[in-house]
Amino acid sequence: METKVIREKQDLTYLSWSRMRHSSGTAGSFLKAESEVSGRKVYYKLSKYDNVHGVVGHECVNELIVDRLLTILGVEHLHYRLIHADIVVRETPQEVWLCASEDFKERGEDKVALDMYYEAEHLPGETAMDFCLRMGWRDYIWQMFVVDYLILNRDRHGANIEVLRNKRKRTVRLAPLFDHGVSLLFSCHSDESVGQFGVMKDLPVQSYLGSRSAWENLSLIPKAELPKLHPLQEEDRAVLFADLDGVISDRLQNAIWDMLWKRWSAYEDFCNS
Repeated sequence: METKVIREKQDLTYLSWSRMRHSSGTAGSFLKAESEVSGRKVYYKLSKYDNVHGVVGHECVNELIVDRLLTILGVEHLHYRLIHADIVVRETPQEVWLCASEDFKERGEDKVALDMYYEAEHLPGETAMDFCLRMGWRDYIWQMFVVDYLILNRDRHGANIEVLRNKRKRTVRLAPLFDHGVSLLFSCHSDESVGQFGVMKDLPVQSYLGSRSAWENLSLIPKAELPKLHPLQEEDRAVLFADLDGVISDRLQNAIWDMLWKRWSAYEDFCNS
């Protein structure tokens, strides 16, 4: 699915929203919906929803920014569209920005959360990390640690990594990286809070395969196996924030760029140390 921003307001009032934990490509705790478009399933996700104020977050914008970042870095991932839309949640009409993604499963594949797959398949005494390394997923895990450090992803729980299985072909693989809304400055809902946010602060994170520190997780990667990503460059700023004027504030855009640029520089220093 082409990554783009659909600014013309769409009528998506027909969508039914629920708190689904297991939706392909959209696992998490925010409101989700799905529909079928041209024979393909499309999954929709809202930013943080408040029963009183409605949609109050900008996690859906984060999904698009991280989508663009991972394209620049050369990391396989799920693609998102950011859509301006009218919706109805609990019989209340709302005008929102939401994100949409297509199913990343191939024909014949089913999916299971990594934590559930590990519980069913690991050897006695084998940790989740050792299990993933035995399965041959080390490059994926190392890239994930770097990405989650760069964006300060606070929500890489065991269902935000998915295993795709094709029983007929007897293949098992990890799904492309997805669900990056709870990252960057997701907790900042005003320019004042943006100005108070420390973009290099090592906030506690939920990491199924690592520690509570995104920075310390980099040290779990053997030096010889540090991912060689395409470098982030200053001109990439325009790519990351294309068509987002009026969607998020200039101050938030500047802070997100400051965060990504400083963290990328720190990762380069880490690689060269």
